[in-house]
Amino acid sequence: MNNPIDNEDLRVFTTAARKASFAAAAEELGMSPAYVSKRIGILEQALGVRLFHRTTRRVIVSEDGERVYAHAMTILENLDGLLHEVAERRDVPRGQLRISSSFGFGRNVVAPVVARLVAAHPSLQVRFEVFDRLVDIVAEGFDLDIRIGDDIAPQLIARKLMANHRILCASPAYLKRHGKPRSLQELAGHNCLAIKERDLPFGVWSLRSGSGDEETVKVTGSLSSNHGEIALQWAVEDAGIVLRSHWDAQPYLHSGQLVQVLPQYTQSANVWAVYPQRLAGSAKVRVCVEFMEQQLRSRPAISV
Repeated sequence: MNNPIDNEDLRVFTTAARKASFAAAAEELGMSPAYVSKRIGILEQALGVRLFHRTTRRVIVSEDGERVYAHAMTILENLDGLLHEVAERRDVPRGQLRISSSFGFGRNVVAPVVARLVAAHPSLQVRFEVFDRLVDIVAEGFDLDIRIGDDIAPQLIARKLMANHRILCASPAYLKRHGKPRSLQELAGHNCLAIKERDLPFGVWSLRSGSGDEETVKVTGSLSSNHGEIALQWAVEDAGIVLRSHWDAQPYLHSGQLVQVLPQYTQSANVWAVYPQRLAGSAKVRVCVEFMEQQLRSRPAISV
């Protein structure tokens, strides 16, 4: 085997293997599926082995492909380590950075910061994606996840970017019709707007009182969603009580469209930058996290 192997072909191959799809790999890499197929064909020719078993619906890594995948990951991690070390010495963040976040916070808060990050560091190319679920950043190939919530796996590195908590709120009209709950357990008798959003258990609200005691209540209601902004808008439209982050509810609290319910109860929901151990020394991740922290903490205080 005298044909040289392109490192980028290894990157294309490992992405396709991880995604089990040429089309999904192409979407992640910003290439066409035909180009991904072509590069993998060139790699197979260079190595003299078939890397995938192809069907009409998916591609499956072959036995030879599994061996190549293990070596390719080592090669790419060593190459990334070298590039990160050089960049660290120059203190210049460069290359592609894959960042994920949740729907509402990602769109309204993180996305503008990402745009300013790239403007400040033009050698970076950022791919930013938002999800309604908790992302497995290692398995899905992300460099950084900006997430709300304090339940973080111990094998990941986490840096707190901003303090935040969730509060209960409803519209004055809803509370006039149905009355204000006087205890957390009375929420069970109200129309509560449940959200299935990333780390939140659906229909189960756990909050901490000012004394530090945690209480849990099972809530029900006629409306529920996997999108927090929708539930918040329902609350504004007098539909019920919602548990939502301070940063999101604050404009409506200031305008009087919503009022806080049971203000002695809150749910911790700090904002974190989370990334894999392998990127602990990455200049681009370090610069991005520091930039995010500075930008988020310079925002107007998310409190009422």
